Amino acid sequence: MIKTYLHELYAGIVNGWNRFWFTPTDPATLGLMRILGGSMLFYTHLVWSIDLTGFMGEQGRFSADLVDRMHQGSEFAFSYLWLFDGNPAMLWMVHIAALVILLMFTLGFYSRITSVLAFIIAVSYAHRAPGALFGLDQVNVMLAMYMMLGGAGEAYSLDRLIEKWRYPNRQLPKTSTAANVSIRLIQLHMCVIYLFAGTGKLLGDTWWEGTAMWGAVANSEYQSMDMTWLASYPLLIALLTQVSLAWELSYSALVWPRLTRPLVIFMAIPLHLGIALCMGMVTFGLAMLIANMAFISPWIIRELESGIRHKLAKEPIAEAT
Repeated sequence: MIKTYLHELYAGIVNGWNRFWFTPTDPATLGLMRILGGSMLFYTHLVWSIDLTGFMGEQGRFSADLVDRMHQGSEFAFSYLWLFDGNPAMLWMVHIAALVILLMFTLGFYSRITSVLAFIIAVSYAHRAPGALFGLDQVNVMLAMYMMLGGAGEAYSLDRLIEKWRYPNRQLPKTSTAANVSIRLIQLHMCVIYLFAGTGKLLGDTWWEGTAMWGAVANSEYQSMDMTWLASYPLLIALLTQVSLAWELSYSALVWPRLTRPLVIFMAIPLHLGIALCMGMVTFGLAMLIANMAFISPWIIRELESGIRHKLAKEPIAEAT
């Protein structure tokens, strides 16, 4: 009896592990995330163009000595930008080349190659200017790393369109194991992010007191929208504080069941949009929402695509009449 139980337990664990990681899935979700995440990568790196040499140049804000001290001499803080540190013209050339590659990745053109290059680019810029590094860059690198593993160009990409044009009679695969692995890694990483964010907040007294949200909205350094009127509603501040804390702490448990997943993902929208609009962190808020899309089932993406196609097909008829 014990032997049979242990055998069934082992078989169940192995089957569950393989089903979780290696069940082929529709790459629609990952393809849409590539478009949105790639657009964020392109935009955030385009912004460096405002003062490229000031941030990445030899005479800029981050000297080699300062960067080395910030990285504490780590051998893993690689950046190819150091190769062009003393040559502003070459630095601009590789910067423009990086933007072209990120745009190609966003469009899904040569995505197997550009996905790897996009990850290298994101890491290199983050390591070259560590003093300008914050949550947005970390989320960008995280998404680029997992989309690099494969499957990101198997839906909604120029690669797929070109393949259909070249081989019209070939039956293209509708599911992808690589896409499932990438999505699962993003999902697990998001659970880790929110779990540590929530448990870290428990170390602060203001989260127990219910006043932490007031400290965030009243901070003039990050204030992009005047929310100080909340001072007249202390119970609302306490409610917002406790709800956001409870959401982060329960995210990694409640996001997996089908019944609670929609509620958890829906709650991410006001939370991160609130950060984006009220604290001036628009790009960070949007990047976190893009990462949360990993929990949206591919069939929902396909249904939305089908609805848009149906609507667009009707519009010409309506205009003609």
